[in-house]
Amino acid sequence: MTGQVAASSANAGAGPRLTGAPGTIWMTRFIWAVAILLAVGLAIDLGGSDILGWDARVNCAAVDAHIEGLDPYFVRNLKGTKLSYPYLPMTLDAFRPLCAGGFLVAHYQGIYLVLAVLCALLLPAPGAVRRSRRDIALRVVFAFGGFLGFESVFATGNFAMLSGLLTVVALALLLRPLSSDGRGNASFLPLFAGAAVLGLVTSFKLVFVPVLAALYFLPQPRTRKLVLIGAAAGMFSLPILISIVFYADLFQSWLSAISGQIPGQHAPGNEVNPSLLFMSLILANRFALAGSKPVVAAIYGFAAIALVLAPLAVSVWRAISAQRSAAVGSRLATLDRWLMDHPRAAMRVTVLAMYAFYLCAPRLKEYAFFELALYVAVLIVDLPATAAAAVLSVAIVLPTAASISGNAFLGGFGPLATALVCFWILLSRLLAPSVLVVRAA
Repeated sequence: MTGQVAASSANAGAGPRLTGAPGTIWMTRFIWAVAILLAVGLAIDLGGSDILGWDARVNCAAVDAHIEGLDPYFVRNLKGTKLSYPYLPMTLDAFRPLCAGGFLVAHYQGIYLVLAVLCALLLPAPGAVRRSRRDIALRVVFAFGGFLGFESVFATGNFAMLSGLLTVVALALLLRPLSSDGRGNASFLPLFAGAAVLGLVTSFKLVFVPVLAALYFLPQPRTRKLVLIGAAAGMFSLPILISIVFYADLFQSWLSAISGQIPGQHAPGNEVNPSLLFMSLILANRFALAGSKPVVAAIYGFAAIALVLAPLAVSVWRAISAQRSAAVGSRLATLDRWLMDHPRAAMRVTVLAMYAFYLCAPRLKEYAFFELALYVAVLIVDLPATAAAAVLSVAIVLPTAASISGNAFLGGFGPLATALVCFWILLSRLLAPSVLVVRAA
């Protein structure tokens, strides 16, 4: 790309790059092998499931109950399910076209397959204009296999598939190709639209709202970034405000349902989930301290900082320190200058920050790892071939092999552990000062 140079593979000690390198024929074969293993795993696991699509059924049952004038947050009003409806009241009308005539419930598997392919094909390449066929194949494999997230969405029929598609749209708008001089794209309207879509996505699952803070790492002036964060926060708040104003009675029922205050029925907040918060609760319980919320919160905060947030901050600052000029100023100003001077690296940091904030969410169900896989799919093609193979092995090969062999992977901390390992690999390779793409002097 004009105005940009990349550190050579030999100097970086990282081996050949994944894209366009002559010595990566083995990587192409490895991708094919992973794809075959993934297809076998999906066929075995999904073929042996007797009950599929329960989340799609409960969501559409809630829409039907609302149409009939019943309160959909009371499970007794939902036909054919014992699960509760977790979304904001305004979504009952937003989801009505999807559930009309029972088409989604009857055919959700085919629909989700098409949507997953769209997700993989629409994923952007940060700052790049062209994508090789190997890049596309790698993204497709990871979108379908990463952390077994797609398998969970496909089995449950959870609407995480819809939020995943909107996330991809947001990323495609935010991570625009660089201009011919290697600097960031000057058009602000797509960025504004992308931020708005991202804010809307987080309103579906409120615990993921910290992801919006990652917009600060975009290669834009500080004022623009603050406007983008404000737009995203506004779109996050809008569905809540609409639900409060126009669905006041249902909003109170929603609060009661998600907080477990409706006796005798399923509460989303009480579900077992492979999150850092739930892991902290288990650790506190080992010392008979699970009833102490401050202790659980302290363990949770320490785990999030030590395992995710601190490594991200240290890696970013090391990259800045290795490449910054002698100009003085505050650390925030230094960060802003570095992001503007290294737009492609800034886009990588943005996606990594989204991944980090998402990974730290207090509630992280298995189907949420589909969206985490989409973040990794954006970044994996920029990894050296050996690092990309390591990520594929950790996130797809090991979980799929465990699932095929009958060992439980979903339902425990397997997805969280593999996602953490992949996060550390991404940090060590994408943000290493010797392998970052830098602007030519």
